[in-house]
Amino acid sequence: MPHVQANGITIEYDSIGPESGEPLLLIAGLGVQMIRWAVPFCEALAARGYRVIRFDNRDAGLSTHLAASPVPDIAALSMAAARGDRLAVPYTLLDMAADAVGLLDTLAIDGAHLVGRSMGGMIAQLVAAVYPHRARSLVPIMSSTNDPALPPADPAVMALLTRRAPDPLVDEAGFIDHGLALARLLGSPGFPFDEAAWRRQLLAERRRAHAPAGFGRQIAAIVATGSLRARLPWITVPTAVIHGADDRLIPVAGGRDIAARIAGAELLVIDGMGHDVPPAVHDTIVAMIDHTARRHHR
Repeated sequence: MPHVQANGITIEYDSIGPESGEPLLLIAGLGVQMIRWAVPFCEALAARGYRVIRFDNRDAGLSTHLAASPVPDIAALSMAAARGDRLAVPYTLLDMAADAVGLLDTLAIDGAHLVGRSMGGMIAQLVAAVYPHRARSLVPIMSSTNDPALPPADPAVMALLTRRAPDPLVDEAGFIDHGLALARLLGSPGFPFDEAAWRRQLLAERRRAHAPAGFGRQIAAIVATGSLRARLPWITVPTAVIHGADDRLIPVAGGRDIAARIAGAELLVIDGMGHDVPPAVHDTIVAMIDHTARRHHR
């Protein structure tokens, strides 16, 4: 896969679909590599004429890992944030938004349709708010405004999400089983859970890249960035917010909060969907992304 130098780091990316198509940037979530955006999903968007670009965020996949920066103590960081103290972190979501814009700069793309999942949805919101001329439309999926007043994640989900997984160099089977347990907990109760497909996905991600410290630095970036609410009225591009009714990590109130604070935003709540994008909802989500992108032209 190709990579570029942008915003002071190396960014790994790929492009699916016609080079002449409308650029559509897929932004990955917390600790997730770009290959979590499934190829069939990307191809479905490309079939509608889009140039689909997915990339690894900093500290994930094959993009730059800030290994020289220690992982902040998240509990201490959260308490400091609650007190209003100045937070010392390697980077924030604003830096990650600048990475996305830097990638567009390097690819000579003036503007793109922005689609982000989870943390990637927060990054997409910041790109649309801070760099309004670079956004053509915005679709946050299973995301939120990151406001502390919103309902918290299910404690069982957070406990497993933050539990150290087995070292895959020592116990690859245990590492995959840990990932499967998390996928089941985060998954969509209204749709089938394909264990074989998840095993293939987790194994592909583990063998492509594995640097768990980046996960902690990305959590710190979310904490240090704080609420996005004050920035959302700046967003003027067509927006659709997609959320699962059964999301246990970011409850649906997070999606509703985004939609309520961006003028003209549409909200699609999918029954049975959790904190993932199961294949059964690909067509629905692709249609909503396409509908929102076409609103830009109208």
